[in-house]
Amino acid sequence: MRHFLPNGEELIIREARLKDAAGMLANYQRMTAETDFLLLNHAEALDLDAESEEAFIKSHLDKSRQLLLVAEVNGRIIGAVNVDNTGHDKRTHVCEMGIGVAKEYQRMGIGRRLMTAMLRWIEEHDDLWLVYLQVAAANEKAIQLYRNFGFQECGRLPDAIELKPGHFSDIVTMYKKV
Repeated sequence: MRHFLPNGEELIIREARLKDAAGMLANYQRMTAETDFLLLNHAEALDLDAESEEAFIKSHLDKSRQLLLVAEVNGRIIGAVNVDNTGHDKRTHVCEMGIGVAKEYQRMGIGRRLMTAMLRWIEEHDDLWLVYLQVAAANEKAIQLYRNFGFQECGRLPDAIELKPGHFSDIVTMYKKV
């Protein structure tokens, strides 16, 4: 899918490919330096390598009930959204999603476009109809984005993520029936 950003740059949203591993890794490592809201801190992200990123991509390519989309600007990956389903019989209808966009490209509608593409994909899979996510309670902009897409809060785990040494935030679980 091709879109144009407010700054005139072309945005491409597409399924990830194995050759995206280095770009996805660089983007994730960059994002961990920019925000405390991701599950890994920057030092942990720097321990990741291209092989682990390739395995992550491959795990999504090999399964029909998994999705990994990238957002690309000028040949550079600047965001992604993923959907994971455990495949367990009792939970085949449930999937978890995660999303991230590089700071310099936030507030340009990229997260909204990734969310739209992801939800359309889920709608095309009749057996997937419950999607959930977890987000730091302090990440108010992300929570508002999710609410705008109809996600509802269904629980909190107090002080579950350490944003900075000694500073904790609740983890909020949100869901949407598609």
